[in-house]
Amino acid sequence: MTDSTVARLTDRLLAMEREINHLFGRVPFGSHTLDADGTYLSINALELAWLGYASEEVIGKKKLVDFLTPASQDKFRMNAANSSSADQALELELVRRDGTCMPITLSSTGELECDSKVCRALMFDLTENQVLQAKQRVSAAAFESLSGMFITDRYQRILQVNRAFTELTGYSAEEVQGQTPRMLSSGRHSKDFYQAMWASLNAQGTWSGEIWNRRKSGEIFVEWLSVSTVTDACGEVTHYVGSFIDITASKRAQDQIAYMAYHDALTQLPNRRLLLDRLNQAVATARRSGLHGAVLFIDLDHFKHINDTCGHEAGDQVLVETARRLRQAVREGDSVARMGGDEFAILLEDLGAERLEAAAKAVHLAEKILAQLAQPFDLGEYHFRCTASIGIDLYVQSETAADLLQHADLAMYQSKKAGRNTLRFFDATMQTAVNRHVAMENELRHAVKHRALHLFFQPQRDRQRRIMGVEALVRWQHPDRGMVSPAEFIPLAEETELILQIGKWVLETACTQLKAWEKNPLTRHLCMAVNVSAKQFHQTDFVATVRQAFALSGANPALVKLEVTESVMLDTSEVLTKMEALRAMGVCFAMDDFGTGYSSLSTLTQLPLTQLKIDQSFVHNIGIRPSDAVIVHTIIAMAHTLEMETMAEGVETEEQFAFLQKHGCDYFQGYLFGRPVPVEALEAQLAALEVSTH
Repeated sequence: MTDSTVARLTDRLLAMEREINHLFGRVPFGSHTLDADGTYLSINALELAWLGYASEEVIGKKKLVDFLTPASQDKFRMNAANSSSADQALELELVRRDGTCMPITLSSTGELECDSKVCRALMFDLTENQVLQAKQRVSAAAFESLSGMFITDRYQRILQVNRAFTELTGYSAEEVQGQTPRMLSSGRHSKDFYQAMWASLNAQGTWSGEIWNRRKSGEIFVEWLSVSTVTDACGEVTHYVGSFIDITASKRAQDQIAYMAYHDALTQLPNRRLLLDRLNQAVATARRSGLHGAVLFIDLDHFKHINDTCGHEAGDQVLVETARRLRQAVREGDSVARMGGDEFAILLEDLGAERLEAAAKAVHLAEKILAQLAQPFDLGEYHFRCTASIGIDLYVQSETAADLLQHADLAMYQSKKAGRNTLRFFDATMQTAVNRHVAMENELRHAVKHRALHLFFQPQRDRQRRIMGVEALVRWQHPDRGMVSPAEFIPLAEETELILQIGKWVLETACTQLKAWEKNPLTRHLCMAVNVSAKQFHQTDFVATVRQAFALSGANPALVKLEVTESVMLDTSEVLTKMEALRAMGVCFAMDDFGTGYSSLSTLTQLPLTQLKIDQSFVHNIGIRPSDAVIVHTIIAMAHTLEMETMAEGVETEEQFAFLQKHGCDYFQGYLFGRPVPVEALEAQLAALEVSTH
């Protein structure tokens, strides 16, 4: 081979070496060549960057082992000594210039020059791979944490659960695979709840919240659940991952702590704190509605004597029994609280728009409480009586919760001064009014019991002024006060349910009178109108009561017209059933005080009414207020359209009568045609009319 040929080959080899070195300088991994004793002959830029050195500091001056940890040096030398494993990849650790370690894989590509034993090696960074492995180990450890975990596919079918899931739910992995998490549903959550959950998952990719589920055993438990979505590169959901912890015990403890913060530990009643909160809300509600409420402050009389003689355990039993009796006495929705010691309070709401009415209801409850607490306490070996003193304050507009409690407390002390086992109002004027109200109630009960009420009759006339019927009206002739206005004692009868006894007596007496009139040519044609209260009508035995009145008296049901107010019409189905039963007997119905209540046109068309009575407030304003005249005209026209008669009540002037006649009213009742009078006076009027017409 000539010198020129050798030179060309040498140049070609050098060019190839430069090209190879150039290529290895640009690859995404470390690359170097070492001589026979392991000293660097070449090194690419990436490996230099990993080491933190310049090429002139390394090439010809440093060996690879100089950059390895002691453990990696031993591993490298053992591999080099073992010819069978010399070409295997080694996992080693480099020590960088800054002292940090870097995990690598070293792979030898073999000897490049047989005579000089020069070899090239490739170096790969294992940092990312180790991080990934670490993440996988952490994920595996996390998946087997104390939290229950499950993974579903995009269709919510369970693919995998952890051991905690099995322990918390009672279901094995085999039992739930292929099922959906809905298998755990307790049924306590609404459709809206789950819709909101999925809306959050779809919009934000995550949802967390409290949820009630059911274990395999059927036990309901509460958990804190977190659900996240897993998406692919295109953003499409591929999986759902859920984790949950059982918070039943902590939830129960929190609820108990919250409960005890607002309740008395001994009696389980609301405490002062909760009562004040409810009282503030009640006062605010009363300001808006205009309905009165009341606070009752109750203190047990001589309670200290029980503790001193029988011990505190017996005293506690008395307090628990007192709480039970108070809860029994109040209405549903009323609040009973223990204020401390032997003091209790009751909050009453919605007692009515009238102050006296509200006071009467509060008194009724207070008297009921006094009666119940006065009953003997039989507690094991102890038997004794324990009365109470009660203070009452009413509220509607300006009072604050603190003021109400203070006023009721002061009134309670007035009860103590009055001899205990009684009640007092904070307002002395109200106390006087209540005393008068209670006295009248007692006197009314006496009058009902001893048949001291009387029936008066007011004539009802047609367009020719002929008396076609009468309305039976109850009157109370008091031995001391004289004639008591119905406006005063009828509301009282409604409050105390005496109206049921009074209504039955009126119906029976009216039917008896109607039967007696059959013998008199002047009265045998008269129709008898009888008022029926809403309470009376809604009694389950009302139809039977009316039937019995006809059976006992022998009166003709076709001559009886029952007048009901619009308030009766609130439950149309019940009303219709009873009306149809009575209509089958021949009884007619009129709607009294029409235009002042609750009825709608649809209600009117459903019920078997024969007459509408135009309320006297509209009749009174004929010629005074044009709008009321329009209302009267409209009622008459509507009634005739519905094939009903109309009767105007409260007609007092000829002008009113003329207007009503002009617009087609059928019947009339009022002072213009006669006041309510006893039966003897009515019969005398009829006789006088008979004489005058002949």
